[in-house]
Order: sequence, then structure tokens, then C-alpha cells
Amino acid sequence: MTQRDGMKAIMAGSSIAPLNGIGFGTWAWGNKAVWGYDAQRDDVRLHATFRQALSSGLNLIDTADSYGTGRLNGRSEELLGDFLAELPALRRSQLTVATKLAPFPWRWGRRGFDAAFEASRKRLKGQLQRVQLHWSTARYAPWQEMGLLHGLAELVLSGRVDELGLSNLGPQRLALLHSRLLERGVPLRSVQVQCSLLAPEDDQLLELIAVSRDRDVEVLAYSPLAFGVLGCPPGAEDMLPATWLRRRLFRRLLPASRELRGVMHSIAIEHEASMVQVALNWCRALGTTPIPGLRTPDQARDVAAALEWSLSMQERQRLDAARRICCERMPANPFQSR
Repeated sequence: MTQRDGMKAIMAGSSIAPLNGIGFGTWAWGNKAVWGYDAQRDDVRLHATFRQALSSGLNLIDTADSYGTGRLNGRSEELLGDFLAELPALRRSQLTVATKLAPFPWRWGRRGFDAAFEASRKRLKGQLQRVQLHWSTARYAPWQEMGLLHGLAELVLSGRVDELGLSNLGPQRLALLHSRLLERGVPLRSVQVQCSLLAPEDDQLLELIAVSRDRDVEVLAYSPLAFGVLGCPPGAEDMLPATWLRRRLFRRLLPASRELRGVMHSIAIEHEASMVQVALNWCRALGTTPIPGLRTPDQARDVAAALEWSLSMQERQRLDAARRICCERMPANPFQSR
């Protein structure tokens, strides 16, 4: 299939392959600023959330070495490592644990990620299958990216980690880095990008999905629920989150997305499902694997239930029509490359 054919298929809403699965993210685990994390209140609940997610069949887990604010930096990996260590070896072998390493300015060259990688693997208690570049530096320090990429490739070639992924880059950069990795004999397993009914830059997103499909690279859709906005039914505009950043976002996006959320609510009722499941299945219908953040066991059950059904062509068209008229979208990632 050519890239042009892939684009046409995505935009027409046709299914070329079976729908992808669903994973889950752990950004909120340790994050006070955005998610209001509190260890005394949340850690027991997060442990139960982890167990529920796995029992529901969610086997892809995404984290990062920068998850956890301030003195809690790395907290997400620490919690995940503790939870994973309790599992039988067979169950651990069925999971894909993926972490992202941040290309901070002081991390450069082929050895720039070595210490960070070992620190992540220690926090995860050795349970690490995929390492990912957290974001592209192409827009502000293009000289830094290639050295770090080759260092990650060497981690795979040396057998220290099984798989390699990328995050926050566009179709042009993806094609370039994919070819550079192939020259070294390292396959690119996945690329993460913001993808939701309220994500910005539709054309670039669709092109990235087409380029990835042509190269057999899995697209992981992060923020598929737009920080929770897409789970709010019409009429719930006064139910604002506790943290300042999310409240500000909700105040901007809720009025603009009222019609879209109305369509989502109608489809959810028809399927006896939730709006969360509608949002996730829209991402899956595009050919992506959504990785929503989970904080409660109920959220884990709800997310997993989306695997039990899919959107019809007509439902996708209704959602696409409603999202096109939204005058406000999620902010673009400032590090997103072209």
C-alpha cells in the first residue's frame, strides 16, 4: 500500500486491518501539578488500578523517567516497578512495559542516555521491554537527536532492551529516523503522538498514521481523552477538575466541544457504553492504539470495555463532522516535529 492509498483509506474511514488494542499510561502517578497526586491517598488506589487493568487485558504500559513532579521525579516508574515485582514471572512476560527517556540538554551523544536508562531500569526492577525517545529535538537542537537515537539503537543491538520507540514527532521526521534505524538493523516498534477527537493538526496526524502504517510502526495515541474533557457529558460543564491547569483547559474546551460531546453521548447510549469508550474507539478506528491514563479501578474497567465493540462507519462520520466544527482544540506539543 502506498502512502497516498493509506491516507485515502484513513480519511474514508475504511478498515484495512483488525482494530488495535488498548494500553494505559501512568503520567498521573506522581504528578501533583496536573493530576493532584497525593501518595497517602493515591498509592493504594493506583495499586488496585494496576491489578484491575491487567485483569481486564490491558497489557501495554507506558511511563517515563520524567513522570513525577519535583522531588517525586521518577515516582511513576517506582510505583510501576513495585507493582510489577509482585506478579508471577509468566504474567510479567505477557506485558510490554515501555518507558520514555527525556532528551534534556545535558543528555547528548551516543552515551547521553546510558545513566538515565540504567536508572529507569532500576526503578522498574528490570521490567522494561521498550525504550522510547520522549520527544524530538529537531525544532530546537537537531544536532542532539541523532546521537541519542544511535545510543538507543545500541541498547537494542546489545540486548539490554528489546524494542525501540519514538514520541512527539511528525511524518517527515518519522520517515527519516525510521530509515536511519533500518540502516543499523534496528526496527522501529512504535511512535507516540497526541491523538483524540480534540487533537490539533488533523492533516499531520493523518499523514503520520499513513506513514507509520506503510512502515509497520504502531501509533500509540496519547491523551485520547483530552485530559478528561471527552468524558464529560453535555450539561456537566460545571464539573471542573481540582487542579488549576486542567480547570483552565476545561473552561476553554467544554463550551467549544458541546456539540461533539452531544454526538458522543448519543453514540454511547446506543451502545450502552460510556463516552470514554466512544473516544477510545474513534482512536482505534484510525488505526492507533490509545494509551489513556488510569487512576482508578473503575477507569480501568471502563477503558477495557471499549475492546468489546467498535464504531460503525456512520458513527465515525458523525463524530468527524462534529469535531470539524470545534473552534477550540487541545494545545499542540511544543516539541512536536514535522
